[in-house]
Amino acid sequence: MLPSRVSGATPRGVSHDKNAIALRRALRTRGLSPATWIPEASEGRAVEASVQPARIVEGHRLDTMPVGPAEPWPEPVGFVDGVQRYQIIGYRGALPLVLADIAAAVRQRRHRVLRTRAVEREQLAIGRPAVLEAVADLLGHARPIPLPDEDETHPVLDIHASRRVVDHQRGVLERRVAARYREETGGWLVVDGSLAESPAWAADRRMVGVVKSHATLPFGGEPQVTYLQTPYGHRTSIFAPASHRVAPVYSWALRVWPWEGRDLFHGLIRVETAPSDGAIEMANQIGRWLLAERAPVSTPDPRWDRLLYGIHDVEVYLKSRMG
Repeated sequence: MLPSRVSGATPRGVSHDKNAIALRRALRTRGLSPATWIPEASEGRAVEASVQPARIVEGHRLDTMPVGPAEPWPEPVGFVDGVQRYQIIGYRGALPLVLADIAAAVRQRRHRVLRTRAVEREQLAIGRPAVLEAVADLLGHARPIPLPDEDETHPVLDIHASRRVVDHQRGVLERRVAARYREETGGWLVVDGSLAESPAWAADRRMVGVVKSHATLPFGGEPQVTYLQTPYGHRTSIFAPASHRVAPVYSWALRVWPWEGRDLFHGLIRVETAPSDGAIEMANQIGRWLLAERAPVSTPDPRWDRLLYGIHDVEVYLKSRMG
C-alpha cells in the first residue's frame, strides 16, 4: 500500500497498529521470538552533545540584540513537521525486527485557520536480511529496509542502526511534503528542524528552520555564555554553523520566553535561514514573527517553551492520525 498523500484534504490513515499486532502474533511460526519493546526516546531524532565552533558573519564578535515586539506572521504561511514511532516486534536469534511508523505534513494557515496541504505516512520493517526474509510475506504494507549484514551482530547496535534509518526516512517524508507544498505557493514555510539537511531548503529565502535541540552548541568559552544567556525577546549575532550536514545556512539564537529562574535552555530556539545578505536584513523581522508564534503556556508538552503554535498543530494532527 502506498503512503497516504493529500493536497487540500485530510484522508483517512492506514491502521498500522493492526499490522504490528498481526505481525507479532505470527512470528513464532517463522522461528522468531515475539517482543514488545518500545525503546526510550523512540519518537524523536537521536543527537549527541557536542560543541562545533561556528563562524560569525554579523559583526566581529557574538552579541545579543532586541528584535522588537511580536508581530503576526503574514498569511498564508505553512508549517512542516514529522513524527516517528518505532518498536521491537521480535528477534530471530539475537537479531531484532523493528517496525516503525513515520509521517510528515504541511499545514497552512490562512485567515487564521490551519488546514492540511500535504501529508504522507509510511510503515517500515527494519532488520538484517535474514530477519526480513523470514517474515517477508507477513509484513503487509510495511516497507522492508535491510540493515548492512557485514557488521558483527549485536542487538543493541542493530537497534541504534534502525533508529538512524527511521530518522533518515522521516526526513525524506518531510522534504517530500515540503516540495509538494512549494510547487503550489511561494509563501513563507517554517520547518521544525534544520534547513541544512536539504540543499533546496537551505537555498530557499522564504523558508525558516527552527531547531529546539541544543545538543550541538555553536560556541565554547565566553561566547557560549553569551549565547545561552540571550535575554527574552533578543537574538544573537548571525553565524554560519560548522555542523551543517548537507548544505550551508545562516543561523542565530532567539529567546522566546524568559529563562531567569528556570534553565539556560528555557525558551531558547535556534533559527536557520538561507545564507544571504537578505537573511541579515530580515533577522529582526523573522524574530518578531517567531515571538508571535509561541505555543501557549498551557500546551501539554514538556517542550512547550520552545514550541511554535503552527508546528505543534502539525505534530498533534499527525499523532492523531497514528492513534
